[in-house]
Amino acid sequence: EVSPEVGVLDEAAFDRAMAQDADAALVLLVEMARATDERLRAAARALAAKVVLDRARAGSPVSTGTRALRRRRADLGGDLDLDESLEALAAARAERRPVGLDELVARDWGRPETALVVVVDSSGSMNGERLAAAALTAAACAWRAPGDHAVLSFSRDVTVLREMGSSRSPAAVVDAVLALRGHGVTALATALGAAAEQLARTRAARRVVVLLSDCRATDERDPVPAASGLDELLVLAPAGDTEQAEDLARRAGARWAALSGAADAPRALAQLLDR
Repeated sequence: EVSPEVGVLDEAAFDRAMAQDADAALVLLVEMARATDERLRAAARALAAKVVLDRARAGSPVSTGTRALRRRRADLGGDLDLDESLEALAAARAERRPVGLDELVARDWGRPETALVVVVDSSGSMNGERLAAAALTAAACAWRAPGDHAVLSFSRDVTVLREMGSSRSPAAVVDAVLALRGHGVTALATALGAAAEQLARTRAARRVVVLLSDCRATDERDPVPAASGLDELLVLAPAGDTEQAEDLARRAGARWAALSGAADAPRALAQLLDR
């Protein structure tokens, strides 16, 4: 019904499938986005970005955090904090140059800021369900932290799909996630180190790494030190394969949840973030 003939994707039929079984429909859409039929693949990838973003937005509640006095660069607005800015002022004077606004510190009232780094394990089998869950998680993080989020994938090496502060759109990131192919060694410690490097670029008060993995490291590095060094680590593990994720969370002081299906990702993420 969803693809009644070669190169055709019936969006109304897909909507009916989503209403009946969201998990199965999402997996089907991801598989079509990887089809050999070029026209079907293009149509499925375009629809996948829209569906994933819409579903992630629906599952991302508006923050209700208490307003608080926050520290930020003076070029972003607020009242100048002279005490915090003295070092930059002195350095500029010693160098006989004007001080830049981006070197000064200001304060203003706003909601607590959060920076998020999504880390997707692409070392194993990246089937439709895992790709859909990863894409939904990346999209949900984009809604929660539009400016301060990054998305990484890893096996032996780390690939940056969106770096912190980038202008790359959520739709482009979703498309990049859906194009991932599973292979290689699971270098978990390396990936968590790369996530920490991304968080070092933000001034957000809350810094969170969201790891999608079974946490079964297959290189020689122990991931616990890297995990323990993060401010917050949240682990989303595939249901039925959570033993290593639970062990890493216990040893590193992280929080974890099992994903019952791809469509469950935004809800599971929200529960971990708001716990």
